[in-house]
Amino acid sequence: MSLIDVEDLRVGFPKAGVQAVRGVSLSIEAGECVAIVGESGSGKSVTARTLVGLAGPGAEVTASRFVVNGGDALRFGARDWRRLRGRFAGLVLQDALTSLDPLRTVGDEIAEVLTTHDVVPRTARKERVIELLEAVGVPEPEVRARQYAHQLSGGLRQRALIASAIAASPPLIIADEPTTALDVTVQAQILRLLAARKAEGTALLMISHDLAVVSAVADRVLVMKDGVIVEEGATGRVLTEPRHDYTRLLLAAVPSAVSRGTRLSAIASGGIALRTPLPERTVDHAAPILAVSGLSAAYGSRTVVDDVSFEVYPGETLGIVGESGSGKTTVARLVLGLLEPASGEVRLGGEPWSGIRERARRSRRSRIQVISQNPLDSFDPRYTVGRLVAEPLRGAIFERDPSRAVPFRNGSSPGVSSGDGFPRGRSSRNGSARGVPTENGSPRGVPFRHGSSREALFDRVTQLLNRVGLPADIADRHPRRLSGGQRQRVAIARALATRPDVLVCDEPVSALDVSIQAQVLDLLAEIQAADGTALIFISHDLGVVHHVADRVLVMRGGRVVEEGHVDEVFFLPRHDYTRELLGAVPKLVSTEP
Repeated sequence: MSLIDVEDLRVGFPKAGVQAVRGVSLSIEAGECVAIVGESGSGKSVTARTLVGLAGPGAEVTASRFVVNGGDALRFGARDWRRLRGRFAGLVLQDALTSLDPLRTVGDEIAEVLTTHDVVPRTARKERVIELLEAVGVPEPEVRARQYAHQLSGGLRQRALIASAIAASPPLIIADEPTTALDVTVQAQILRLLAARKAEGTALLMISHDLAVVSAVADRVLVMKDGVIVEEGATGRVLTEPRHDYTRLLLAAVPSAVSRGTRLSAIASGGIALRTPLPERTVDHAAPILAVSGLSAAYGSRTVVDDVSFEVYPGETLGIVGESGSGKTTVARLVLGLLEPASGEVRLGGEPWSGIRERARRSRRSRIQVISQNPLDSFDPRYTVGRLVAEPLRGAIFERDPSRAVPFRNGSSPGVSSGDGFPRGRSSRNGSARGVPTENGSPRGVPFRHGSSREALFDRVTQLLNRVGLPADIADRHPRRLSGGQRQRVAIARALATRPDVLVCDEPVSALDVSIQAQVLDLLAEIQAADGTALIFISHDLGVVHHVADRVLVMRGGRVVEEGHVDEVFFLPRHDYTRELLGAVPKLVSTEP
């Protein structure tokens, strides 16, 4: 008997006017791994949550057949679902930090499942918690059981969440993006752990946008788009002989060595996905725009960056890879001037950037900008998109001429109709700005020269939004109302506002699905080719780095253990750690050379 047997499942949210799942049919057998893949908003997570009674408030669920653990789920009440969750199905979500209770220790979190389902006697619960943590590969389980979620690394938190999910020995584990944003070595550990549970007879339902991860674990794949299953079948067949155009486009969007120099946002034509060339890009090797020499940094007594040196030239992309805690992000903070090095030097445009007063650095901050992993965390939630993009423009103008600073307060200028003081009616019908200089018409670091009026500021913001593929009217919206891909585009527009020489991209696509990731990477390539901007691209995804980078640094324990041209380092690695990283990468057969 199937653990899950669903036919024509439909999930809608009438108040929002959304039909999230439309006619999905699937079954899951013991010891089988079924994966659902698709872009954000395709209905993957809603489908998975519905299978354990967590469709959400206001959800309307219908089906021709909805059998869960042998019972008619359409007749289940809240108490029935609570009995099933944990005992029949364990749920592993993407972000363990938000899934685990911050006020309880990891041990208490796991013990709750044992208590709720009366798995073991009270006297044996502590011992069982330790056994579960050992089973999922957590070192020093007695110590970790007494710690809180925020005291653990990302990989340990995810293992603790899996321990909680398997505590009652459920026959089914539902894993919703369980390895997203984890570095490649931790990802490999989590995948081995899930595969081991599957080998013991546990069924897996995996939700993921990472096709390589799916190919490493799943027996069957369901490809979902707009709430509908557009293709399904054995994993090998779907990933090597896709029959639907959407599946082909998803596969073409996966970055790798073979995608270098081409757009990841392919075009479906005649049953194949066609990749088109990216615009030509020139690297100016005359002089480095950024030079880092002997850089070291420490947090207390712990050295986190140790004697790091590199140069970046205009138009070049330097990739930095390594596992969590290797020092990648600290290097980014040092380069951005957000952290002073204990020793060593950073030079920007041939002039000192580290070791100087912030007042001396401030007038040049427009020359180096950052794109972070999660823009929503770095945006002020009170600001609209327009205000967020305009903020660096106003700051740059003020630094060059304080008398030209643009006020941004409610009611401070005629024609203001929104709460953040943004004028309206300044864009043409097609959403493009009028009367704005071209991108190449102003020197680097100077946002615009045609006046500091609100109308000029609005025109410039509109131009920036258009350049990253966003309509002008999105300026009125708040970031929380945008999709992940839209928010990342806003972050890019904001970073481009001052026409920087250097963009520091710290995990800019790690939390995006494969199709949105493709669009963002194509956009960065187009901007770099047009402006000659240098990129420092930090990522745990080696396929992404191989696609975008010219050279790569491999970091471990705060030191650079290997560097060179990306093809040389990835195809002929010299250091054992580099080989270990590359060996941990899940391979997608259909896109690998």
